[in-house]
Amino acid sequence: MKFFVDTADVAQIRELAETGLLDGVTTNPSLIAKSGRNFLEVVAEIASIVDGPVSAEVVAMDHETQMKEAEKLIPLASNICIKLPLTLDGLKTCKKLTDRGIQTNVTLCFTANQALLAAKAGATFISPFVGRHDDVSWNGMDLISDIRVIYDNYGFDTEILVASVRHPVHVLEAAKIGADVCTLPPDVLKKLANHPLTDNGLKAFLADWEKTGQSIL
Repeated sequence: MKFFVDTADVAQIRELAETGLLDGVTTNPSLIAKSGRNFLEVVAEIASIVDGPVSAEVVAMDHETQMKEAEKLIPLASNICIKLPLTLDGLKTCKKLTDRGIQTNVTLCFTANQALLAAKAGATFISPFVGRHDDVSWNGMDLISDIRVIYDNYGFDTEILVASVRHPVHVLEAAKIGADVCTLPPDVLKKLANHPLTDNGLKAFLADWEKTGQSIL
């Protein structure tokens, strides 16, 4: 499974990129707004830090303006992935960009039928929001399972990018289902490495090592 980080915080992206575990970045207008910086500058800087796809989202609702906004974003870097809303206009824009070989991420997916449309439009990624499903008492992972079955049935190349991830269990369940990517808030990605038994084991090992009076260096 690929790990993307869902943030526009450049410092955190740099920190996680240095681990070698980061495969890409997703952003959205809300995350960019939190940075308090120029949208295009932030996207360009993020794209210079990571080699993988960097999702930059258009804000227009109509196809023509979406295309114009995409033309502003595409030249920022070779790894820019245009993020589009799951609407008929967004799908039309997705098809146009895909036909030009440009990566696309269709976002705000809440049904398997929507995911089917995105795959038919040639989306590089589909972003189903599992956490928001859970918020309204639906099981978000059922959506991931349905999309996986449909994509496998028809051999679609669109990658399932699990979004709105709230905790490590979401990551575990998505990996078991066979999702291609999880995009995580930085704190959730870091939590994947944490376990109290790991901490306790290290504490014991270090205590035993200290008793030897030795040093590796």
